[in-house]
Amino acid sequence: MYSKYFIAIVLPEPFLTEAESIKLELLHKYGLKGALRSPAHITLHRPFQFKSEKESILIKTLERFHFQELEIVLKGFDCFAPRVVFINVESSLQLNVVHHQLTRFAKRELQLFNEAEDLRGFHPHVTLAFRDLKKNDFAQVYNYVIAKQFSASFPVNQLALLKLSKTWEVIHLF
Repeated sequence: MYSKYFIAIVLPEPFLTEAESIKLELLHKYGLKGALRSPAHITLHRPFQFKSEKESILIKTLERFHFQELEIVLKGFDCFAPRVVFINVESSLQLNVVHHQLTRFAKRELQLFNEAEDLRGFHPHVTLAFRDLKKNDFAQVYNYVIAKQFSASFPVNQLALLKLSKTWEVIHLF
């Protein structure tokens, strides 16, 4: 049996609570619940399937991945019109390097190829609304979000492995 996983930077407190409260506002005001299935995060390796019985091997392998601490800066909001609204992650060479190193490591050590095949490129962001955001509601939701303020800066020295059960949950930090 296979389970679904992904690798991300989960926002630390108090920024996690701030982002989650915006998601809850979108639930109450617009009925949007898709982004509530996972904690506020920046995806570094998109979801992949891995044999459940080999989860300990996945974790042990990821423990061998090392990277230099980096600084994340979140500032304002942006979108992938007409279906995704997110908190903007300022581009940084450090973050791009970690993403590239992790992608290569996962391909070489775990035979995870789905990230390498992603032609959209790496555009780090913290999703607030996506899958259940209807095109007709996009402008109203986007205008609601961009009227808010959001900025944060924090160091990152660990990544999270998340697993899907009913929701995405952090199962290991490495």
